[in-house]
Amino acid sequence: MSAIPEVSVVLACRNEEDNAEAIAAAVIEKLEPIVESFELIFIDNESQDRTVEIIRGMCARDPRIRLIINTRNFGQMRSPTYGIYQASGRGVISMCSDFQDTPDLLPEFVRRWRAGTDIVLGVRETEKSGPVLGFMRGLSYRLQQKFGDYAIIPNATGFGLYDRRVVEAIRRLNEPEPFFRGLLVETGYSIETIPFRRPPRAGGKSNNNFFTLLDFALNGLAGSSKNLLRAPLYIAFFISLATIFSLFGALVALIVGRSWQLWLFAAVLEGQFAMLFLFLGLLGVQVALVSERTRNQPLVLERERINFPQES
Repeated sequence: MSAIPEVSVVLACRNEEDNAEAIAAAVIEKLEPIVESFELIFIDNESQDRTVEIIRGMCARDPRIRLIINTRNFGQMRSPTYGIYQASGRGVISMCSDFQDTPDLLPEFVRRWRAGTDIVLGVRETEKSGPVLGFMRGLSYRLQQKFGDYAIIPNATGFGLYDRRVVEAIRRLNEPEPFFRGLLVETGYSIETIPFRRPPRAGGKSNNNFFTLLDFALNGLAGSSKNLLRAPLYIAFFISLATIFSLFGALVALIVGRSWQLWLFAAVLEGQFAMLFLFLGLLGVQVALVSERTRNQPLVLERERINFPQES
């Protein structure tokens, strides 16, 4: 294998003992006939099962397979991005280890990249999810489209192939909580999308629940929506007008002996508090990002890395 592989594949994993060997075999099967050389980088986010043990065994058998073991769980934004930064290929593929990012698309990713496209993304057509999760996902996309500094691609999770210059451009942004799918668009490089039907997990249990997905969405919104900082001023103005109107209505209600308007007044006050806490939370995330950037904290701390070339 050449010193610099043509393609690197970064596989983020946590508790994937049921899928690790199978996903590696599937990726190798798709890449071996079409690329000059490649590397597979697993980055493990503090698995509690046999994932690390299984990948260690694969590393011993195949020098193209590499492993980064994090000291703790650094989340689903920082850990995969750090893995991408450690890749040395001229093109970098990012995907999950649970087969929901299907290896069948890899040959088409490579073909379009070789044809000159800087970023090739898989965009899911359908995915089974509950009504609450589906609603929250749709709401997140609408908020991003409305308030974001740049339009993200709906239903693109980051699964795709990025040219080396794209990876280096994002690295230079030095984002402490990198919302990678948004940063891809922010770079301005050419993007092509490929729709696909996202299959269910091949095995194991998802590490995401409602709160982890909500945290991911809020971090992405706060990190890529500077214009959102102005929104509370406009909303506060209109709510203030509504409050004055409600105060007047409450006064009239007291004079004529009716009380139902007081409930409306209370609802307006509750709405004000809800909006206040929502935007204070978003501002808090923004302040946290500024703090992290000032600290210059690394995305991930490594416990160990296996099969990587020795640095000079």
